[in-house]
Amino acid sequence: MLPARFDYVAASSVEEAIAAKAQGGDESRILAGGQSLLPMMKLRFATPANLIDINRIGGLDTIERHNGHLHIGALVRHADIAASGEVSGAVASAAPWIADPLVRNLGTMCGSVAHCDPEGDWNSVLLATGAEVIAQGPSGSRSIAIGDFVEDFFTNTLADDEMVVALHIPVPSGRSGGSYQKLERKVGDYATVGVAAHLELAGDGTISAAGVAMTSVAPINRKATGAEAVLVGNAPSAELFAEAGEAAAAAADPRDDVRGSARWKRRVVAAFTRRALAAAAEEAQA
Repeated sequence: MLPARFDYVAASSVEEAIAAKAQGGDESRILAGGQSLLPMMKLRFATPANLIDINRIGGLDTIERHNGHLHIGALVRHADIAASGEVSGAVASAAPWIADPLVRNLGTMCGSVAHCDPEGDWNSVLLATGAEVIAQGPSGSRSIAIGDFVEDFFTNTLADDEMVVALHIPVPSGRSGGSYQKLERKVGDYATVGVAAHLELAGDGTISAAGVAMTSVAPINRKATGAEAVLVGNAPSAELFAEAGEAAAAAADPRDDVRGSARWKRRVVAAFTRRALAAAAEEAQA
């Protein structure tokens, strides 16, 4: 199918894009990579009246570390993240798993995060690492914790006159590691189950901070807070990670579908949590 008629704006600055979005209100959409938006428009699942292209805006394609966080701009492609020497942990682990090579070359991390697809990988990584979304509107910019940004199925908490300009992912000062484990039926498929894990170690080798989040096993990407509580204050071990895996499986809320039963998916969550935590601990201890 062809998309419904829409007005097109090629913005040359963030301010111009925000003004156009404010004018169009909830009938406007930002176009960066378009790998989620354009297929939805062709199927007429999305029918925006205004499409605001931000690809000509300079300065939004940077990946850099400063002030204790990793800054990822709104035009950074998935492939840029996979190739960057600035990323590590769960971010570096997840990047090669995003969709397929064609999508990775065009799609953006910020666009994927804003899309809020519960089968998308990045929001689980951001939940595990405690990241923030940087939104900008007519009155300036604000930071939104990823847990507050993802409101519901395909729904975020951006105002109609705001756009995502960057993501900020904390960079621990001490030893840390992360991993993303994903089960997919074929290359480029959505996750049947995905688990992101992040660990930080204290000087005595115990776990000082932990993040565990799951993909495709709940209405939105979900943190496994029970698993995180199991981990903090304890020394990494296979037994500890198995206990955390069971806690994560208990927090999952999968459905029976063509990809597998809910019971089987919970077992995958438990197994992938163990694997992700073991990989995160190995990186942190290296």
